Amino acid sequence: MPEQRVEAVERALTILEAFREGQDSLTLAEIAKATGFYKSTILRLIGSLERFGYMCRREDGRYQLGPSLWRLGSLYRRNFDLGAHIRPELKRLVRETGETASFYVREGDQRICLYRQNSPQAIRHHLDEGVRLALDRGAAGRVLLAHSGASGAPYSAIRTDGWYVSLGERDSNIAAVAVPLFDSVGTLRGALAVSGLITRFDEPARLAAVEALKESAKRLSPLLPRA
Repeated sequence: MPEQRVEAVERALTILEAFREGQDSLTLAEIAKATGFYKSTILRLIGSLERFGYMCRREDGRYQLGPSLWRLGSLYRRNFDLGAHIRPELKRLVRETGETASFYVREGDQRICLYRQNSPQAIRHHLDEGVRLALDRGAAGRVLLAHSGASGAPYSAIRTDGWYVSLGERDSNIAAVAVPLFDSVGTLRGALAVSGLITRFDEPARLAAVEALKESAKRLSPLLPRA
């Protein structure tokens, strides 16, 4: 809420956000360019960040992230509960699509349904958590393969499009759509999928589900720590 914002804190966090993957250090000028702040403002904020170990000034005058960020990141990873983040999104997907939503991970040449939320409809595609399915059939399996280095059709198209639709690949009665889920540094963590009866889960419904899945992945990705 705007009334609860603290400008100095937001500016300090903006400085930390100036660092990107592959950048181990930045000059004062580079930080100023990335943030749009005056150098004098940056120096005052860096002074506070240094005192609490969030930034360090090297001997060559460049700045790097400090050990306090590593400590907090380690605490976050140790206490991170993947299911606590995935399950609410699956429930949201079920509400938005009316079909079954699930999250798969790859294990060898199979995929495992790690989390699922079944559709409330009486006639539905029912899934159990922990079930193992073929990796080379079905939307989620294809997505996992595509982002694990599989070549040729349809995998190159999946990587380009960012999603895949399967029609009766594993079960002639089932249609499914899936998207990849990457963590905050771009590592594949699994596949989010929505599946339903092929007679009801028609093309407009599938395309709507693709958009809902993309939004779920977009919300989840920044929350997932490095694997």
